[in-house]
Amino acid sequence: MQKTCCQRAEILVTSGDIARIGAHTGRDGFWSLRQPNDAAYLEDDADDPNWLAYTTDGNGRRRMLERKPSGDCTFLGDTGCVLPVEVRPIVCRLYPFAYNERGLDGMDDDYCPSEKLIPRDARGATMLTVLGMNNADGERWRAQLYGELRREWSERCGSA
Repeated sequence: MQKTCCQRAEILVTSGDIARIGAHTGRDGFWSLRQPNDAAYLEDDADDPNWLAYTTDGNGRRRMLERKPSGDCTFLGDTGCVLPVEVRPIVCRLYPFAYNERGLDGMDDDYCPSEKLIPRDARGATMLTVLGMNNADGERWRAQLYGELRREWSERCGSA
């Protein structure tokens, strides 16, 4: 059985995500600042040159959700994420959109178990339609993500 993004990806969280999730759940300790296990998360991206600076500290660490002993996201339940959409980490809301600082850039649905979610007879169905997502929400979340990342980067660097 194909694992989902909730079972394979190391989920980046912004300080805004931490505040929203903490306020909703009354929990803390659901995230940590650490180096990713997957070195690919620390590679420069020519298509999104600020991503690494925005998402890592000077030691290559980033804020990420904790995982259960099984490797699943701490918020993955039997029927998916237990958090309401607008409380979930922004990168989770954005998936399966591909994006960069300039805008949405197609789909990156490698982690989606499309063979389970899209019925064979569903002509024209995409992961976006199956998940009930649209480009307007994707763009709103992308802008929110980069707004929060730029603000955090400015605070870390001591610039206005």
